Amino acid sequence: MATFQCPDVHTIINVMQGKGYRVFENRKGHDLNLVGIRTSSVDANTFNDWVTAFYIFNDDWNFFAFPATTDPGTFYRKEPLNVKGTAVMKPGQYRGAYKIGKHKQYKALEQKKPMTVYRDANRDGRLDTAGMEEDTGNYKTNIHRSNAHRPSVVVGKWSAGCQVLQDPDHFAFLLMLCERSKSKFGNSFTYSLLEEGDF
Repeated sequence: MATFQCPDVHTIINVMQGKGYRVFENRKGHDLNLVGIRTSSVDANTFNDWVTAFYIFNDDWNFFAFPATTDPGTFYRKEPLNVKGTAVMKPGQYRGAYKIGKHKQYKALEQKKPMTVYRDANRDGRLDTAGMEEDTGNYKTNIHRSNAHRPSVVVGKWSAGCQVLQDPDHFAFLLMLCERSKSKFGNSFTYSLLEEGDF
């Protein structure tokens, strides 16, 4: 569970605007903003981050925050799938980077455009991006759930660099929001990753 209290929607929007990131504010439907917040904790095996979703409706913001991990679990820190090292998404805004697609065999948000990751190659199991090489491409750093039936306690093998929600019910709700947004604005979703230090 994240120890950093998730900021409110107005605080998140202020940070995004300060960085020059696009905030979607179309009032005709679910014009969805997807924003992750990586906490300063270096424990790689806990759901200590946040994935948020928000949209404006009737001049008010609808805001949801879900416990998640925005970095890989210890298993893949020590056993990278890529010879360059395990992927750790670089903070930034990735416009139109996701679509409703598949992660393995189930519906999830699938990466469709290149994104930048750090390559964690030291196998020490800790998050420290200083000095890491950057790598840009489509490495299927998807947004998906952990266990299909219950909230997971540890990240373990659930993330090799993806953004992973802890609770499958939260993930199902997020997908429902995405489906509503898709019906109005198409199957394309921007994801912004912020850090605790931004607040």
